[in-house]
Amino acid sequence: MIEFEVLSGSFVTQVGEAFVGSGAEAAHINTVLGSKGGPVETAWVTALATPRAGHIPFVTTLQPGVPAKPMTLFVNKATLEGDRHSTMTWGPAQAGVASGVLWAVADNVVPAELVDDLLLVVAVWVNPEASDGDLVYANNRQATRDALAAGAQRLPVVGDALAARDTPYNAYWPPPTES
Repeated sequence: MIEFEVLSGSFVTQVGEAFVGSGAEAAHINTVLGSKGGPVETAWVTALATPRAGHIPFVTTLQPGVPAKPMTLFVNKATLEGDRHSTMTWGPAQAGVASGVLWAVADNVVPAELVDDLLLVVAVWVNPEASDGDLVYANNRQATRDALAAGAQRLPVVGDALAARDTPYNAYWPPPTES
């Protein structure tokens, strides 16, 4: 059971991260969920109002005219590179994020009774080489739900982060091999 922390009548901001999949269709998601009227709202509105070349934040929708709840700002981490990359970002990645947000609400990772009082920023990596829309969708859906759960549960716990401190790696830098 996820416990929700509220201080002084305000939802405590939750920050989450998740990586799902492999290859060009892998999804790397960062989430920031917070209350309207707080610093997350300021960041949300500022990001929406200040697009820059190749980075166009937009309100995530399930269908035209049906935004995700809580209202979700999709922020692309990769500069848009051509028609296919733009289509993968605005199409299956957006759909995956929207569905993942509502999956989290359905599972009470994000309490349904609070969605109208919260705002969500989702930073999304879509590889410019991605070509399989179904995998982009599925990976972004799962990563969004996982990142929201990680934020709600304050994961990773510090012990897990400390245990990994001497063996860092990621999709772009594999662990060094021992000689």
